[in-house]
Amino acid sequence: MAALLLLPLLLLPLLLLKLRLWPQLRWLAADLAFSVRALRCKRALRARALAAAAADPEGPEGGCSLAWRLAQLARQRPAHTFLIHGAQRFSYAEAERQSNRAARAFLRARGWDGGPGGGDSGAGGAGEGERAVHGVRDSAAGSGAARPVREGDGAAPLAPGAIVALLLPACPEFLWLWFGLAKAGLRVAFVPTALRRGPLLHCLRSCGARALVLAPEFLESLEPDLPALRAMGLHLWAAGSETHPAGITDFLAEASAEVDGPVPGYLSAPQNIMDTCLYIFTSGTTGLPKAARISHLKVLQCQGFYQLCGAHQEDVIYLALPLYHMSGSLLGIVGCLGIGATVVLKSKFSAGQFWEDCQQHGVTVFQYIGELCRYLVNQPPVLETYGLTEGNVATFNYTGQRGAVGRASWLYKGSRFGTPRGSVWPHLQPGDVFFNTGDLLVCDDQGFLRFHDRTGDTFRWKGENVATTEVAEALEALDFLQEVNVYGVTVPGHEGRAGMAALVLRPPHSLDLVQLYVRVSENLPPYARPRFLRLQESLATTETFKQQKVRMAKEGFDPSALSDPLYILDQAGGAYLPLTPARYSALLAGDLRI
Repeated sequence: MAALLLLPLLLLPLLLLKLRLWPQLRWLAADLAFSVRALRCKRALRARALAAAAADPEGPEGGCSLAWRLAQLARQRPAHTFLIHGAQRFSYAEAERQSNRAARAFLRARGWDGGPGGGDSGAGGAGEGERAVHGVRDSAAGSGAARPVREGDGAAPLAPGAIVALLLPACPEFLWLWFGLAKAGLRVAFVPTALRRGPLLHCLRSCGARALVLAPEFLESLEPDLPALRAMGLHLWAAGSETHPAGITDFLAEASAEVDGPVPGYLSAPQNIMDTCLYIFTSGTTGLPKAARISHLKVLQCQGFYQLCGAHQEDVIYLALPLYHMSGSLLGIVGCLGIGATVVLKSKFSAGQFWEDCQQHGVTVFQYIGELCRYLVNQPPVLETYGLTEGNVATFNYTGQRGAVGRASWLYKGSRFGTPRGSVWPHLQPGDVFFNTGDLLVCDDQGFLRFHDRTGDTFRWKGENVATTEVAEALEALDFLQEVNVYGVTVPGHEGRAGMAALVLRPPHSLDLVQLYVRVSENLPPYARPRFLRLQESLATTETFKQQKVRMAKEGFDPSALSDPLYILDQAGGAYLPLTPARYSALLAGDLRI
């Protein structure tokens, strides 16, 4: 009798396997556990938001999510280490004080006099900033300021909600200025540090920046851009005490003269949680970098990132990503604030220092993108995630499946990918709306997602998306080039695809490699500069007269297989060189750096 009762249980797995349901249901426990964790995270973030809304507007916890979360941690865990950078260590209390000084210095530039209304036209700073973006800029009198407003080269006082761009490496000062701007009711734009000339000016104009804070070490390379920056009427500040050109003042010196007491929360409280909080520039899929608008809601949601990953407040997070990336700033820093943990911030990743740093600081969490983990693949498993700066969805490899970036479980499909009709994981119907990520992911029969490649006219190199149209436009400006075709090719031993440009000369000109290198180095960030050049008589096209990219990408850059003259970018030497068989062999052996 007992055997008969057990028989259905023994036959159930076979039945599920027959019906092809077992590959999905075997992960049911993990799916449910992650869903419970996500629900708890959502409830915790909602409770924080409600507490901030009910807080005293004059207190520090009545402002935007960054302001009140930092003030909350400074009160709850004042001595706990928030940031480690080299030999420097900063507690949560110290981070609060440093950002308060920065906030007060920025408020001077707003003309705020310290009263309930100050010199501003109202309290809801972020909401007023929304009007500023559309060209209706408020004025700030500032007549009651204890010290005069620094207006730097004729720049007008900053309006509430004005945008201040940061051009800084990953360092503590980046965080103090970012948090200070949030507390002062100003919005920040994170500018990629490699941008110069046209792309830099494009970014500043596209987000409507009214001020720029830059690292002193960038001043030399920015010198040709200074006249254009001054013509834009920007406040120009340097984050350091080195000698500056005329019209650029040391913001850190101004901030150090301020008191470190909290500023009223109403200065930063958004009128609507969907108001813009900051801008992050992404390479997008075409053309120049795009300003992705990050709302206050998204910043709040990012506080739950590490909680979703299973981290907690005693963890030590190793962060070697640029802070102008969402992965570095919103996931790394804001995620750390979400759980009240410690972050070890590196200005630049070093594989040689990595394990020494981990041992010295007791690192328990390492966040990475792109190639960083390739050097560490033989170490313990890493949790993979997938998401986009401008996207509204993310996946987590919560089961630890090797090679996956997440899992499209039946629960996940129903809650995140549902359409207004209520269907799950649809085949699209007329009238449906979808978001094109530009990424190609593969889903297996168990629902695991794996990143395969970029689609369209972009490819990924050095952890960055490269828009082929942006590279082509930079090269087409050279008078000796008639046609340009840019695409990505795979390189043994390297992740992603390296840029290759097929060129056709304009008669009767010849190829000027020196002028070409100057052009790409001044107008393209390092990751977007073509690593290979292929000189052709004419460009191959498809039957519909579009440039042929797929076939040429497959042909690659082997000089023994191609009859066209080929050139390689020597990063160390800063020049394009003929791609000889010897240099090709040196590249494959890892002796030639690209």
